[in-house]
Amino acid sequence: MSEKTKIGKKIKIQFLLFLAIYIAVGLINARYLPKDPREVIGNVANRWIVGPEGVWYLRINPATIVMSFVVITILIWFARSVYKEFSLVPTRKQAFAESLMEFVYDIVQSSIPDEKYARPTFVIAMTLFLYIAVSNLISGFIPGISVEVSKVVNESGQVVRHVKFVLFNDTFPAPTSDLNTNLTYAVMVFLISQYFGIKAKGIKAWLKGFLEPIPIMLPMNIIGELAKPVSHSLRLFGNITGGGILVLALSYFVKYMFLPPFLWAYFGIFSGLIQAFVFSTLAIAYIASQVS
Repeated sequence: MSEKTKIGKKIKIQFLLFLAIYIAVGLINARYLPKDPREVIGNVANRWIVGPEGVWYLRINPATIVMSFVVITILIWFARSVYKEFSLVPTRKQAFAESLMEFVYDIVQSSIPDEKYARPTFVIAMTLFLYIAVSNLISGFIPGISVEVSKVVNESGQVVRHVKFVLFNDTFPAPTSDLNTNLTYAVMVFLISQYFGIKAKGIKAWLKGFLEPIPIMLPMNIIGELAKPVSHSLRLFGNITGGGILVLALSYFVKYMFLPPFLWAYFGIFSGLIQAFVFSTLAIAYIASQVS
C-alpha cells in the first residue's frame, strides 16, 4: 500500500469518527436539552461575571479569560511544533504556516508599500487573525462545556447570578463573543494606526488631515475616526453572538436532533474564519489609511 493511499485511508477514518461523534452529540441534544425555546434563549444575554458590583474595571468574565488562555496555549504549541520541525523541505504543517503568512503579508504589502510600516502591520494583523480564527474554531464547532447563567433578585434587591455548567448543549464559550475582547483589540488597532500616522506624516500633517477637505469637516472627521473601533468591534461581536442565537433558534424547530452540531460547524469553520479575515483586513486598512 502506497503512502498516499495510507494517508487517504487515515483521513476517511478520521472523518467517519468525527461524524460519529457529531451524531452522538445530536442524539444527546435531542434527549436532554429543554424543548421550550424560552428556557434556552432566555439567558443568552446573561454573562458569567464575577467581581464587586458597581466597580466595572474589577469585574471579569472567567469564561473569556480561561478560553483566551486556551487559545494562546494552542498557538504557542503550534508555533513551537513548526519551529522544531523547520527544514528546507517543509513539512505539511510548515508549508501551511508559511502559505498563510505569505497570504497575509501580500495583503499588507499591497496596502502599505513602505517596509518600515509593512512589517509591524503584518505582525499585528497576523496575530489578530490567528487568535480570532482559533478562538472561533474551537469555540465555534467543538461541543463542550457551556455556562448557563440565571439572574434572580434577592430580598435586599441585589441581583444574584446562578451559574450552571452544562455539557454538550453548546460549544465552548468564544472569547470573541465577549464585546470586551473585541473592543480591546479594536482600540489597540486604532491607537497603533494613529501612532503610525503621526510617525509617518509628522504631528502637523497628521492634525491637518482632520481638516481635509475643508476645515468645517473637523467634527465629522473626528467622529469618523472614533467610530472605527466601535464598528470594528461590534461587527465581530454581532456576527459571533448572532450566529450562536441563530443556531439556538433553528435548532428548536428540529427539536435539537442532529442539526446543532452541523450548524456549529458552519458558523465555527466558515463564518468564523471569514470574520477573522475581515477583522485583520480592516486592521490593515485602518493602518494603511493613516500611513499613506
